[in-house]
Amino acid sequence: MKEEKKTKEKKIKKERKHMATPKKKMVIRTSLLVIIAAIVCFLIVPLFKSLNFGLDLQGGFEILYEVSPIDGSKMTKDKLNATYKSMLKRIDTLGVSEPEITLEGNDKIRVKLAGVTNKEEARDTLSTVATLTFRDSEDNLLMTSDVLKSGGARLTTDSSGRPAVSLAVADKDTFYKVTNAVKDYENNVIVIWLDFNEMTDSYASEGSMCGTSESNCISAATVSEGFASDVIIQGNFTEDEAQELVDLINSGSLPTKLTEISSKTVGASFGDATLTMTMYAGVAGVLAIIILLIAIYNFAGIISALSVLLYTLLVFAAFWLIGGVLTLPGIAALILGIGMAVDANVLTYSRIKEELLKGRSLETSFKNGSKLSFTTILDANLTTLLVAIIMFYFGESSVKGFATMLIINIIVTMITMVGITRFIMKLFVNTKYFDDKLHLFIGVYPENIGKEEKKPRNYLGLSKFFALFSIIVIVAAGILFAFKGMNLGIDFRAGSDITISTTDVTEKELRNDLKELKLDEVSIDINASETDIRISNELKEDEISKVESYFLDKYNASTDIGVVSNVVKQDLVKNAVFSIIISLIAIIIYVSFRFKFSYGISSVICLIHDSFMMIAGVILLRTEVNSMFIAAILAIIGYSINNTIVVFDRVREKMKKDDKPKTKEELKDIVNQSIKETMARSIYTSLTTLLPVVALLIMGSRDILTFNVAMIIGLIAGTYSSLLIAPALFVKFYAKKKNKPKVKIKEVSEKTIKGIND
Repeated sequence: MKEEKKTKEKKIKKERKHMATPKKKMVIRTSLLVIIAAIVCFLIVPLFKSLNFGLDLQGGFEILYEVSPIDGSKMTKDKLNATYKSMLKRIDTLGVSEPEITLEGNDKIRVKLAGVTNKEEARDTLSTVATLTFRDSEDNLLMTSDVLKSGGARLTTDSSGRPAVSLAVADKDTFYKVTNAVKDYENNVIVIWLDFNEMTDSYASEGSMCGTSESNCISAATVSEGFASDVIIQGNFTEDEAQELVDLINSGSLPTKLTEISSKTVGASFGDATLTMTMYAGVAGVLAIIILLIAIYNFAGIISALSVLLYTLLVFAAFWLIGGVLTLPGIAALILGIGMAVDANVLTYSRIKEELLKGRSLETSFKNGSKLSFTTILDANLTTLLVAIIMFYFGESSVKGFATMLIINIIVTMITMVGITRFIMKLFVNTKYFDDKLHLFIGVYPENIGKEEKKPRNYLGLSKFFALFSIIVIVAAGILFAFKGMNLGIDFRAGSDITISTTDVTEKELRNDLKELKLDEVSIDINASETDIRISNELKEDEISKVESYFLDKYNASTDIGVVSNVVKQDLVKNAVFSIIISLIAIIIYVSFRFKFSYGISSVICLIHDSFMMIAGVILLRTEVNSMFIAAILAIIGYSINNTIVVFDRVREKMKKDDKPKTKEELKDIVNQSIKETMARSIYTSLTTLLPVVALLIMGSRDILTFNVAMIIGLIAGTYSSLLIAPALFVKFYAKKKNKPKVKIKEVSEKTIKGIND
């Protein structure tokens, strides 16, 4: 027995000897953390450089066309798609590696050509609809697209059930005459060409490439008889190949007219400078967030900092995988998204700290905190996702780019800030190293554990002061608006915006220049790095060239010119109003479903307050209002509801735990306690979002100045409205509903009838 006992003791000692101590585990896992951080930092830069940059970051040309049929018929989706296909084919000849062509509405096509230097050639190439011709094997012209019905090609099947192309013939006499003649040729083929070039194209040399992207020859059909009816082109087509042939034929036979309604040119130097400035601002903003997180949460802040790096890497990777084009608004959304993503960590850390202060162990506090914060994080991100989807659906150009990045941000937030961060935290919690070092791990000191909480102050009492402040600001802005209106950019008033890469000029000189050019000045702004001139004229192609040449000759300065027509302005205003209204309705429905209607209506009133404060702020500061201002309002709607949900989630939790409050005072106590418990988190979150926005404001491009100013105003207004005004409104609505008198049911006495119920 003694020997067996000694053997057992030796075995236990041996196991203990080989068992890693908490300190050893901590060192190993920290080393692993450092290695992962180094790898992530090493990968971020090359991945960022491999992304496709939009024209605002590398220079180029953007143009928006209104598409309309020449014959005055109704514009259809098929005609628009055919024109799109034609433009895509034409862009290939310009040598643009990553063209961006998007259909907007039922009658518009937006083309972005990053890196294009010859704007005149691009404009000429794009604005001419493709020319379809039918030729023989010797390249002699037989017929033009006039013999076909407009958009008359469609996908069908041949007698064997294989994919084929059906052609609806309009001029049957000409078609019969030509096909009847070709059937007797030695080489009896009719070659269909798109944009045939007599100098370079030849069936003799390109016949083998016919039907490929390398040739303008799109099909060569053998003719065995004359046709006086609709015909079918058949061959060994796949369905995709047949559909592509349909699109190409339709694009060449479609009598559509392209009317330029807006354009923008960005010089390469403008693009490079914008990218450099924005990158510096982004790095500064992210570093500020990391420093703040470590200062507040100590070691947990370091874990969060690694999550921020992983988050950035994954966002870039996702954008690269979908082949997205990164634009300036996209980078702004990314930097803003980092601040918003950190909110998930702040929520979890706040819950863990609360559990620790109740005297629970670190392991239990981590489990409970993670569980309690998950629902709040999910609700907050889903409401922001709702707004981002609405923004993407209704937005145009820059707003759509912003929304795309915001959607990616939200998805990656759930992966990194919820999944990966918690996994890493669990690794360090399980080391047991921090069990008696809570202040080092997450900033909880022993003297505060188990301390009896004081009754919270009357935060609801402060709501009327903040509401009064908002009313004063909005009224002051309303008065200024009555006299001076808003400083509307060309997006909202139509006209042209001319940015000159020089500041060595006076306003007087520029006014004389505009008079000489016969242009109507709206405003002139000479800032630190460039000069911005806004005019009411909608510059045409020849006028743009004239203005560019004028400023280049006189000041040796390149120009960046944007033109917006009245048509675009009307669409933008309409889409902006729709986007905001639908966002608010969607939030009411979602919050009412997840919580109650009293929560939903309180939230939306505050979101309207935040929107009005942003509008009031830009009126008072005379900041230019452009399309990115709408993106800022929608972003704040998504962000502010995020903050409000955190407070309301705590109120709901307490009301479930303590049963429903019996008096208005009890309700106020619950709400005040909820505000107290979520206030630090809300302030920290607002700071982590505010820091990168301030960095963008100070160091970033002027192109997103409006966005940054509006975001700062919205973040401040959204923070105090979520913490103080929304809860006060909830108390009003809830108490009113609770005190609503119930309908009394009148008691009916039974009538006594002798002989029946007597």
